[in-house]
Amino acid sequence: MVGGIVLRECLASKEIAKVTSITRRSSGVVHDKLQEIIHSDFTDFSAIKQHFQSQDIAYFCIGVYTGQVANDVFKRITVDFTQAFAATLKEHSPQATFCFLSGEGADPQEKSRVAFARFKGMAENFLIQQDFEQLYIFRPAYIYPVEKREEPNWSYRLMRQLYPLVKNLYSKGVITSEQLGLAMFKAGMEGAPEVILNNVAIKLTVSPGE
Repeated sequence: MVGGIVLRECLASKEIAKVTSITRRSSGVVHDKLQEIIHSDFTDFSAIKQHFQSQDIAYFCIGVYTGQVANDVFKRITVDFTQAFAATLKEHSPQATFCFLSGEGADPQEKSRVAFARFKGMAENFLIQQDFEQLYIFRPAYIYPVEKREEPNWSYRLMRQLYPLVKNLYSKGVITSEQLGLAMFKAGMEGAPEVILNNVAIKLTVSPGE
């Protein structure tokens, strides 16, 4: 939903010469700039570590919806995948800018009873400890998917229907996938005013007057 938009912008940018995409299955995207690496184990990147060398920017958009998987699987995807990727990148491209898709409510104390908040907090804390030269953590609220898709559960189906109303009543609580993807891309290329960007700051990155 978001990573595809970031990939599109990277491939379209005249400032970017090469894009390496590490994914679990083929995206179907073909482009002269794109090198797509299919990799199955996102807790161990040692077999493809050469692809982490000489990278300038990393966009990490992997995630899973709350309630879709058991807590242990949720933690593995949210925390373990992030830690393994970030550690490998830090080792082979320590100068790289890291842009991480987190979420509103992430708990830096790692004590929340809500698994999403607790595990996102763990992932964020690990990234901060890596001391990347530039790190940007994005904490969007509800993300409205611009492109049609199969919604993961009934609550997301409901929110999609309610989005026009919520946008008018509480615009700070929603963001489109397009706004988020563009903001992440722009932060990686140009930087951002702060490390942790909430929904309002993310939207201001692409729409200064909003």
